[in-house]
Amino acid sequence: MEFWKKWKRVRTRYRNLQKLGLNHNDAFMTAKNRKGYWSVVNTRTVKTALSNQRQEKAGFQMFLPYKSVVA
Repeated sequence: MEFWKKWKRVRTRYRNLQKLGLNHNDAFMTAKNRKGYWSVVNTRTVKTALSNQRQEKAGFQMFLPYKSVVA
């Protein structure tokens, strides 16, 4: 959701989704979506484009692999 929130404009969202490998139609339809952040992030196209593997490769830490330790 953080990436989607940073990409405020439709043009920016479209360009970045295309850079991540989406075709024209999928990138355009997703970029112009006016639903809320969480709704858009849970779509198939955004999950594919911004997968956890890509985010880890970019240097972002994922919280899922960590387990909380209760003393």
